Amino acid sequence: MNFVVIIPTYNAGETWVESIRAINSQVVKADEVLIIDSGSHDESVSISIDAGFRVESIEKSLFDHGGTRSMAVDICSPCEFVVFLTQDAVLADTNAIKNILAPFDDVGVAAVCGRQLPRKTSSPIEAHARIYNYSAEPGVRSLGDKKIFGLKTAFLSNSFAAYRVSVLKKVGGFPDNVIFAEDMYVAAKMLAAGYKISYAAEACVYHSHYYSIRQEMRRYFDMGVFHAREPWIRQELGGVEGEGIKFVKSEFRYLLKNAFWQIPEGMLRTLIRYTGFRLGLLERFLPLWIKRMMAMNKGFFS
Repeated sequence: MNFVVIIPTYNAGETWVESIRAINSQVVKADEVLIIDSGSHDESVSISIDAGFRVESIEKSLFDHGGTRSMAVDICSPCEFVVFLTQDAVLADTNAIKNILAPFDDVGVAAVCGRQLPRKTSSPIEAHARIYNYSAEPGVRSLGDKKIFGLKTAFLSNSFAAYRVSVLKKVGGFPDNVIFAEDMYVAAKMLAAGYKISYAAEACVYHSHYYSIRQEMRRYFDMGVFHAREPWIRQELGGVEGEGIKFVKSEFRYLLKNAFWQIPEGMLRTLIRYTGFRLGLLERFLPLWIKRMMAMNKGFFS
């Protein structure tokens, strides 16, 4: 089984050293580790080269969540599978990549999502988001499961995901000029084409974020923009409202048990997320300056 690991970087910081160490300690070795660096001005590039990785540099203004990843697939060494990571995702053990590739033994599986664990220093709100979205139970989903899982049938995250290259190219690769969720876009395309998406609970990375209230608003605005511009995904799989209600109830129960003093913050964040998402859905009615102000990915509106 030949595969390439692909990681976009930009000023990767201190965590990058830990990430590199985890990649190089894997029991199965990649044919190539390809870094696409978007003009870092820290030591990300030199550290990557010292680790034995191939580095290709692009201008920061040219980075695109979908297009850059498709470009990376096109220029990497010939391979059957690609594994995507983000620079702040640290493989949890030496078998992580072996485990994320294992579901490809089923020829019907086109992509595999790994499990993301909260950082060891994560806040309760941050930890719950990972616990809720990334269960300890593995599974495989096809388009026929949409009545059960709705939009989450296409749940996939390029913070740690693997793809069968032939199918990835068959469905057109990652979309160019997408503000958010290039991974969900491809997963939905694969499901519609009759393939399956696997969730490998044994393939783990440490990866979570603590977003400020403002960042939370911006992230969910971007999510709304994505769904406004790609309405076919919700039309095919279902909306996000039902899943959102389940998340809110789960978060409340988790905080009540583990950090009751953060319940007011959790409620505020729920309001912020909903507001950001709804504004994103209505972005076609907003002036450009407001969209630039609201977006986390501001370059999308340049």
